[in-house]
Amino acid sequence: MRNVAPNLRVEDAATLTTERYGALLRIVAAGDWVIGEAPRLDAELRRLDLRGDGEAEIDGSKIGLLDSAGAWLLLRTHRDLEAAGRHVRHLSVPTVYKPLIETINNADVCQPHPHPRSGGFTDFFVRIGKGTVDVLKQGYALLSFLGQITVETFEAVFAPRRELPFPALVTQIEATGLTALPILGLLSFLLGVVIAYQGADQLRRFGAEIFTINLLGVSILREIGVLITAIIVAGRSGSAFTASIGSMRVNEEIDAMQTIGLNVAEVLVVPRVLGLMIALPLLTFYADVMAMLGGALMCYADLNITFPVFMRQLEGAISLSTLWVGLVKAPVFAFMIGLVGCFEGLRVERNAESVGKLTTRSVVESIFLVIVCDAAFSILFSVLEV
Repeated sequence: MRNVAPNLRVEDAATLTTERYGALLRIVAAGDWVIGEAPRLDAELRRLDLRGDGEAEIDGSKIGLLDSAGAWLLLRTHRDLEAAGRHVRHLSVPTVYKPLIETINNADVCQPHPHPRSGGFTDFFVRIGKGTVDVLKQGYALLSFLGQITVETFEAVFAPRRELPFPALVTQIEATGLTALPILGLLSFLLGVVIAYQGADQLRRFGAEIFTINLLGVSILREIGVLITAIIVAGRSGSAFTASIGSMRVNEEIDAMQTIGLNVAEVLVVPRVLGLMIALPLLTFYADVMAMLGGALMCYADLNITFPVFMRQLEGAISLSTLWVGLVKAPVFAFMIGLVGCFEGLRVERNAESVGKLTTRSVVESIFLVIVCDAAFSILFSVLEV
């Protein structure tokens, strides 16, 4: 026996009808299922009694217009029928709208925001656990990317499958090195002034102002010069790597490169990493020189130490190994900064918000890894008595 329950509001363009044939439930959709009709259709669909253990069909073959809101309502009804215990035989729509239904059906469903709780130890440990798992997943993904880029870099240098893209390499050296000279020189000069002034202020109490030069030379050449250079480059070039690659991800340029068979790591990542590894040691040496000039100027202004006296004292305070200890760290720091910047850029989702979020994350991660690596170098050089 056929039981037809027509929609009460037949005057609207979009219609919804239910038909029952014994245990079979048919839901017939017609008209224009668009966003303007969505509130009314949503209310009517929620009033339907979908319970039962029989079969069900959703017939949308008579739909005139269908947008994403209407498609979502049809798919939600499909899921509600299955949740109510019915087997849905098929969901039919006009052929032109089948790709839309498939796209909405395959789209990732956003996780609902958890209901805010009152707090307490349970929530505290939940947050710690979730944060720990996220950090481990991030570390695992970064470690995998490190292995891939290490292999790609060695192959590009020692066993190239094609000619190394020198124009791209030179462009990256210019972008990360040459254009950073003004800001890095100014900050390094001022840093040398500050260290010399503070050191002289403390050593004056013991009548040992001349050892300000020793303090300045050892601290700048071994630690502070390369560290401040890496931090500036991480904030300047590392973020630029993430933003540029992320923008390419948003604009689907990376998908196009993969479609035509290009190796994304070789084309986008390797030139940036190699260019930064070449530029950062040179920037470090430049920063050391500028910091020493700032310190020499402050020593002359505050302690009346002339430049020849400054150079003689500096020559006795440092050796060539003091300079090399700082320069050896630079390529390692550069590799980590380039690695993290490109890694986060390739993880950008297809929206502008993700670009800004991961750009910020890449700067934080790069600076964190640089400081951790610098601490590891300090321990290593202490053990080796360098």
